[in-house]
Amino acid sequence: MATADVDPLALERQVCFALAVANRSVLGVYRPLLEPLGLTHPQYLVMLALWGRSPMSVREIGEAIQLDSPTLSPLLKRLEAADLITRRRSETDERTLVVELTTAGAELRTEALDIPPAVVARLGVTLTDLAELHNVLTRVNAAARRAESATTRENSRS
Repeated sequence: MATADVDPLALERQVCFALAVANRSVLGVYRPLLEPLGLTHPQYLVMLALWGRSPMSVREIGEAIQLDSPTLSPLLKRLEAADLITRRRSETDERTLVVELTTAGAELRTEALDIPPAVVARLGVTLTDLAELHNVLTRVNAAARRAESATTRENSRS
């Protein structure tokens, strides 16, 4: 089949399919590395945000890892039950829930330092390839968020 005759609906041509497979595959690499830390991948993302800056509000964490509050709340409850974080109402605004690392949560960062190089080694790709992929995915994610936001605004006017 000539390139002009390529089916635009062919499964292997779909960006959504490539992203879905890549997501499952890469998370499969992370899973056995995170298990000894007692973390799922979404919990790891929360911890990464907090290792970067603690305390943070639930809203700030949600924005950082791009998860909504109903999805984030159960993750935070499990991290609190594992004594990795604390949650408390803000002293200045009782509507704001503040999340902070516990001593155990902060100390877990040392063990987590082994995760990124282990992922790179298991994937068998160069750091340059991963940096390039990260840049492209960041642009795609930003474009998708803008498109979703525009659609939401259009629908709210209808």
